[in-house]
Amino acid sequence: MSNGTKACRGCARDIPLSGFAADRNRSDGLRPRCRACVAAYGAGHYRRRQAADGKAVRDHVEVPAGRKLCRQCGEVKPHAERHKNASASDGLSTRCEACRAVEGRAGHFKRAHGITEADRDAMIAAQGGVCVLCRKAPAEHVDHDHQTGSVRGVLCFSCNAALGQFKDRPDVIRRAAAYVEGNLWNPTLVAQGVYRQPS
Repeated sequence: MSNGTKACRGCARDIPLSGFAADRNRSDGLRPRCRACVAAYGAGHYRRRQAADGKAVRDHVEVPAGRKLCRQCGEVKPHAERHKNASASDGLSTRCEACRAVEGRAGHFKRAHGITEADRDAMIAAQGGVCVLCRKAPAEHVDHDHQTGSVRGVLCFSCNAALGQFKDRPDVIRRAAAYVEGNLWNPTLVAQGVYRQPS
């Protein structure tokens, strides 16, 4: 130690005394390695321990100011592509909006229908990619029985909305089909306010 510097045992460079952390157990009151060496060793030591335990170890990525690394897709994206997270040290989510959307959609399928996106995709493939009812429009909306919760198929938006409007009542749907086919006659007026339905 001379002229306000000290030789670091790690990198062997002469470093200003302010570059060393305090250590009361040393004669000069400073740690033998500079702050940069201690930080590099600590990060490397942690990574080696994680790898030895069979855990995934990510490579260190340099992130410019105004951006953050997404822990899910591994891309460095602008802060604008993040949701707020009050519990995070920087106030931003660790996942980008795109990754959160994918995870949210997968969670919705699991919660609402008890299926995965792969299950839904397999159903669409089995249907030839089209709606089960109209057989023309692309299948996009998972249809389920509102009483049992069981999934019936994947419909287009219009057919799914139509079933919802009919409140899943087969009797109303059958009457609607008969009406459209011209088989449902109008009721006959018997007396004022009294109508007779055809048998």
